[in-house]
Amino acid sequence: MTQHLHTPQGRTIAYHLIRGSGPTVVFLGGFMSDMAGTKAVFLEDWCRAQGRAFLRFDYSGHGESSGRFTDGTIGDWFADARAALSLIDGPVVLVGSSMGGWISLLLAREMPAKVAGLVTIAAAPDFTEDSMWAGFDADQRAALDRDGQIALPSDYDAPYTITRRLIEDGRDNLVLRSPLDLPFPVRFLQGTADADVEMSVALRLLDHATGADMRLTLVKGADHRFSDDACLDLITTTVADVIARA
Repeated sequence: MTQHLHTPQGRTIAYHLIRGSGPTVVFLGGFMSDMAGTKAVFLEDWCRAQGRAFLRFDYSGHGESSGRFTDGTIGDWFADARAALSLIDGPVVLVGSSMGGWISLLLAREMPAKVAGLVTIAAAPDFTEDSMWAGFDADQRAALDRDGQIALPSDYDAPYTITRRLIEDGRDNLVLRSPLDLPFPVRFLQGTADADVEMSVALRLLDHATGADMRLTLVKGADHRFSDDACLDLITTTVADVIARA
């Protein structure tokens, strides 16, 4: 059953929390995604079968949570995730998909003592700067400055709106420009056929971050969704490995 959390910023966050053994597995979804996605639900079912605590939630402007998507930024969604973690007393294993990978890295940087392990799936750290802004042409940059927003085509749905505030706030939350120590088991998963996040991003993250137990797994032919049966099984196998090492 969906529950709701009211954040210090006045937003209402929808979530599903299963009580069980720790550490609690926490799924963090992607840009314009929600907690009803294939990976989130599959991981919840796996945790329930294992008797393990699990949390999935919607950022503000996503899914069942309050607010408009176009009002949100990386910093806002990071704050939402931080508020969601307040529901959990003990340690967590973060599982971040795409933008959720960036959010999970922000959480890990801010509260390393609470994070027992980290798994990312097609992590997209700093994408507002390195993918969006870097990919805009002069006309798009001018329109963003003039109008405060532009529309970009999407392979998944209708065109989506990118705001100037999203880009500017992203610059305050970059993780690949300063030291990023991850002092717990870390596993990065990445598909070689991902058209949204290139393999070079995963390799850059692996090279940039520091930690004693860190691995990158490349899956040949896997796309950004990373949701076929083999990929879903790899996710749960990887989470189990991280829990065992935590």
